[in-house]
Amino acid sequence: MRVLRAIGVVVVMLGSAAAADDWPQWLGPRRDGVWREGGIVEVFPKDGAVIRWRRALGAGYSGPVVAAGRVYVTDRELRGGRSNPGDPFSRGRVPGVERVVCLDESDGRVIWQDEYACEYTISYPAGPRASPLVAGGRLYTVGAEGHVRCYEATSGRVIWQTRLGADSSLTPAWGYSGSPLIEGNKLICLGNKKSVAMALDKETGQVLWRSLTARDAGYAPPTVIEAGGRRQLIIWHPQALVSLDPETGGTYWSEPFEVRTDVSVATPRQEGDLLYITCFYNGSLMMKLDRAAPRATRLWRRAGRNEYNTEGLHGLMCTPFIKDGHIYGVCSYGQLRCIKLDGGDRVWETLAATTKDGRPQRWANAFIVANGDRFFMANELGDLIIARLSPAGYQEISRAHLIEPTNRDAGRAVVWSHPAFANKSVYMRNDQEIICVSLAAP
Repeated sequence: MRVLRAIGVVVVMLGSAAAADDWPQWLGPRRDGVWREGGIVEVFPKDGAVIRWRRALGAGYSGPVVAAGRVYVTDRELRGGRSNPGDPFSRGRVPGVERVVCLDESDGRVIWQDEYACEYTISYPAGPRASPLVAGGRLYTVGAEGHVRCYEATSGRVIWQTRLGADSSLTPAWGYSGSPLIEGNKLICLGNKKSVAMALDKETGQVLWRSLTARDAGYAPPTVIEAGGRRQLIIWHPQALVSLDPETGGTYWSEPFEVRTDVSVATPRQEGDLLYITCFYNGSLMMKLDRAAPRATRLWRRAGRNEYNTEGLHGLMCTPFIKDGHIYGVCSYGQLRCIKLDGGDRVWETLAATTKDGRPQRWANAFIVANGDRFFMANELGDLIIARLSPAGYQEISRAHLIEPTNRDAGRAVVWSHPAFANKSVYMRNDQEIICVSLAAP
């Protein structure tokens, strides 16, 4: 009996270890913005959150990812005594290097790092945008100027490398930003106006197909959904929402949707047979997916008169979250809003989660991640908020200030990097450091 009890204890311990989630790509394991670990704090400790470790880091907007006891993040360092332009909208030629850094999850020590020369020609030139991706023992990264690299995740050995557009004139104004995804044997990347979507062989980097041309590729991560009996690759560029066959790059359907200043950014979200997108200037679009075939029709669209007088939801960076017939997201001036899935009518809004003084602030942001029946929201002020979101309103449960906003490209100090949630911890970065904070329940 003692042996059986001991075996039972070991099984429970192994089961608990196995339950720990990694965060190996954009928006987590299933790319849906849901953190599924249990045993997480209900409220932050009164004497402050427990910082497990912190490590110096260069600048960048890319979020960290976590897999198999490692943390991966990309950044940028200037070279030649140069500095970035005073006007973040300027597009000069600034020498520097992009870096890929691998850290030990337990203590933050550097296990390996790689760097490569990368002259920036983009606006908002702090650093890389796209979150890395870990799959099958390999790490895939996409740099702001289109450098794609595949590493052996444990050692940092470069397996292959390529560039999405060697001609810098093709680089989108704010850089290559769409976090890549794995689909079968393919690494799918958001490209440029001549090849909006690209599929590379994940083993070799060879181009398998190119698809779509547009005024610009935009910045929304490629997304795969299942609808109409098919897997569909959703590409949202500044002129249309498009569904492709991920095997060939052929078009299933396309819905025109003109986006001002090419800011198609937020990740498209599926809810059953509905597909939703939102953008800063042009508001929201809801598509109805056909259940029998890879087709779709427009269900509704909501747009205000301008960026100040808006209807529904005019999101920018925040990937919206859909729950129980409602959509939650951050609007054009920081308003955390709840709108109805059916028609887009606004239910409520608040600035409590996003701005310092409760006043509207252009592009103010918070990222929304679900955990059980509540949400963890990392705002641009460096706060992490635990809250409940429902049609009844915004209910803040607890808040902790975890990291300093250091990026000033927006004309104010902000953190615009999506955190990772894994190992009962949160991993957040700014332009100076990356930190790991325990979120384990006492």
